[in-house]
Amino acid sequence: METEWVAWHRRYEREPGLVRRLETVRELIRRELAARPAGPIRAISLCAGDGRDLLEVLASHPRGPDVTARLVDADPTLVAAGRERIARSGFGGVEFRLADAGAPDAVEGAVPADLVVACGIFGNIADDDLHHFVDRLPELCAPGAAVVWTRGRFEPDLTPTIRGWFRAAGFDEIAFVAIPNSTMSAGAHRFTGSPRNLDLRGRLFTFLPEAERPSRRTPRAPG
Repeated sequence: METEWVAWHRRYEREPGLVRRLETVRELIRRELAARPAGPIRAISLCAGDGRDLLEVLASHPRGPDVTARLVDADPTLVAAGRERIARSGFGGVEFRLADAGAPDAVEGAVPADLVVACGIFGNIADDDLHHFVDRLPELCAPGAAVVWTRGRFEPDLTPTIRGWFRAAGFDEIAFVAIPNSTMSAGAHRFTGSPRNLDLRGRLFTFLPEAERPSRRTPRAPG
């Protein structure tokens, strides 16, 4: 039987807005890789799905060979698809881990990272939990790291508050993109604060039951 998240990924085949969001995320990743200084780049992707955002960029970007990455997802079908992408592309330094991305030990040994991809998370957790996660992002980030994220602008639109939480946690905004003809948005923030060691206690975030997730609200564009 097809899982919830495999079914969600099939929406890329029929929803132009979701495809535009994916392309926006890829472009933010491309820009960040191009902006990195020469040398190795360490990346992590949480709730990575089948990795189509990060892996697609690495396959074609001039800085792709400089990247070592850990992608984490809890869906075995999506992880298997991601591992097939890695095998086809011959990425030597990229691994796909089948694990709960909300557990800190899922990224142990892969942080601090220069690029953190946190897409498909912010709309599926409680607001207080999202604030907690943003506050813990310095544990995942090397100095100057970028975090790429997504969130719907469904009412009430939390994205201005989220951007404020990033500022308070020691991040400067790189970009915020409202996806045309949708309530979707994507952002990127640069870590300029003081790094912190990864705390293996507690959780980074926890997905809500499907019916309780903010992303399941009626999609009405904000005023």
